[in-house]
Amino acid sequence: MTNNRPSLFKVILLTGLLVGTLDMTSACINVYLSFGMHPMPLFKYIATAIEGKPAMAGGTSEAVLGVALHYTVAYIWTILFFVLYPKVSLMQKSKVATGILYGLFMWVMMNLVIVPLTNVPKPKHFNPTQAGINAAILIVVIALPLAFIAGNYYSKRRVTR
Repeated sequence: MTNNRPSLFKVILLTGLLVGTLDMTSACINVYLSFGMHPMPLFKYIATAIEGKPAMAGGTSEAVLGVALHYTVAYIWTILFFVLYPKVSLMQKSKVATGILYGLFMWVMMNLVIVPLTNVPKPKHFNPTQAGINAAILIVVIALPLAFIAGNYYSKRRVTR
């Protein structure tokens, strides 16, 4: 009997692309509805992580850099989830609880640890509404899909062994 299941590499590749695209789409919709801002400044804002404030005055290359950074981060979170999932039995108990907790973990790490270490301009004030929206986006479009896709991948892996 042949194993037609995709490799872990392929699953991570496709899952990272999916969650990165869902997150970027959600972010674009959020900034448009909340601030009337189009995607190009959002992508340039992401590029400020490396280039600082000058990225905002840049052109297409800064926007492309922002998109590349966005997908890099999405892949890092995807890889981390797939590495942790089979090793942390608690993650396998409830996909929904795991997705919610991982999404909150991502929000905390990104906003309180990672982003402050970059060149992204510091916000003038904390906006609890936007923080809640951003956390919900991470939970719904990244963490929950990760929990269900990884859960499905690893449960099929156990069955076919």
